Amino acid sequence: MNKTNKKILKVAVTGGAGSGKTSVCNRLKELGVKVISADEMAREAVAPGSEALTKIVRYFGDTVLLSDGTLNRKTLRRMIIDDGEARLALERFLHHEIIKLIHKNVVSAEKEGCRMVVIEVPLLFELDMKERFDWVVVVSADKELRVKRLMERDQTSRDAAEDLINVQMPDEDKIGRADYVVRNEDSIEKLVDSVDVLFKNLTKITKR
Repeated sequence: MNKTNKKILKVAVTGGAGSGKTSVCNRLKELGVKVISADEMAREAVAPGSEALTKIVRYFGDTVLLSDGTLNRKTLRRMIIDDGEARLALERFLHHEIIKLIHKNVVSAEKEGCRMVVIEVPLLFELDMKERFDWVVVVSADKELRVKRLMERDQTSRDAAEDLINVQMPDEDKIGRADYVVRNEDSIEKLVDSVDVLFKNLTKITKR
């Protein structure tokens, strides 16, 4: 998979925790776009028996496993928030698996005859994957708003929400590397309007 293959437009949607990446992707899906969610890839990447899960357990220990042998994401998240070295190790373990899954999904979309595929990639810049896509969309929102969203979504404390945001690449850095930015600081109706404009721009590109 590389940028020279113009059979299908490969679009990455990224952004920090609580920015609204999934909401943007859901609207694109409603508009008929082939969308691959980060959650689906994450579950597959660390499925029991996978190379990534084996490496994770070897590094972090059996405490990151649930009784059924699947990854305990909450425990793992707590372990990496205050440990930069462990966080980098996790990203390294996932990198190869995520690349394989993206390639598999793009090939599948091409076989389906799609002109465009959108893939939600939260760690796009952290994993140095920008060049694997034709277009990069960053979803951005005010930090305080993101904190409130995370507290509500994850039923977590303010400190935990802020810790998660603070270990991620700042929005300003992501915006500087983006091809397109969607601001998500207003109502869901405003977000839908913004995504509809994005969709029109992407559709024009596929017709070139």
